[in-house]
Amino acid sequence: MFKPVNSLESPRFTGVRTFMRLPNSQNLNDADIAIVGVPFDSGVSFIPGARFGPAALRDASIILKPYCPMTQINIFDHISVLDFGDINTVPGYMEESFANIEAGVADICKSGTMPVVMGGDHSVSLPILRGLVKEKEPVALVHFDSHSDTLPDYFGKPYNHGTPFYWALEEGLILPEKSTQIGIRGPLYDKDAMDYPKEKGMEIITGPDLHELGVEVVVEKVRQRIAGAPVYITFDIDFLDAAFAPGTGTPEVGGFSSYEALKLLIAICADQQLLGMDLVEVLPAADHGGVTALAGVSLIHAFLAAVARNKSGQLF
Repeated sequence: MFKPVNSLESPRFTGVRTFMRLPNSQNLNDADIAIVGVPFDSGVSFIPGARFGPAALRDASIILKPYCPMTQINIFDHISVLDFGDINTVPGYMEESFANIEAGVADICKSGTMPVVMGGDHSVSLPILRGLVKEKEPVALVHFDSHSDTLPDYFGKPYNHGTPFYWALEEGLILPEKSTQIGIRGPLYDKDAMDYPKEKGMEIITGPDLHELGVEVVVEKVRQRIAGAPVYITFDIDFLDAAFAPGTGTPEVGGFSSYEALKLLIAICADQQLLGMDLVEVLPAADHGGVTALAGVSLIHAFLAAVARNKSGQLF
């Protein structure tokens, strides 16, 4: 059973950095979840630097503790978690890096371990989904973001952090009728920018929609759509308002607080068939006081707590 170092015996600021001070191992025999870094940002369209996201997230995570009050669960009483380390990427080369990411995620899934991935820019979600679905059925995608990321190309090239879910839909990796994009907002290139995902059958709950409907209503809408399907969570940190997540490459105002995001994530994940998660677009160079990285690791912690609570059999 993999669990963190006891920080009441060994101070949290000591030792080599791993996520939550978990063992660094690629032996997946006894692991329910592998925390995986994908330090890749060659898909960015604006400010680079998310390749340093996994390191910043690991640094921020040492403050976390095993018990989650929002789920009333001690995570490591119910699930075994390790820090798998990083998947090697090839800076500047999309297809080669995607092949490495897909193979790495597929190997983790083949062992029966759930991947929880720290990006990197949002382009990495496409090869993650390819690896996840390789030997499984398509998934219901729950996508937290301020951008839809469903462009077909960027400057004539297919792969970019604004294109992953166009290709995921085209490749049959996700179930559009079961999938929802939440928090989409901000200026667009044109008024038809989100026609494609809507025509495919995805539900888009815009930022203004979420503000007006409220967390509870949106949770119920999403849960109705994902019912009975395997679920994958992808969380772009710019879902949060720029005030809560300044450390990202394409920040947007009019977003959401860290607390709202935690409530949404935990409630949506309750009693679901969860296959994994990614948390992307943390850019440490633009962060202030580490608040963005702290928000990111807190969301991963909430996801781990939801998985643990589901496994415990306790009702939310």
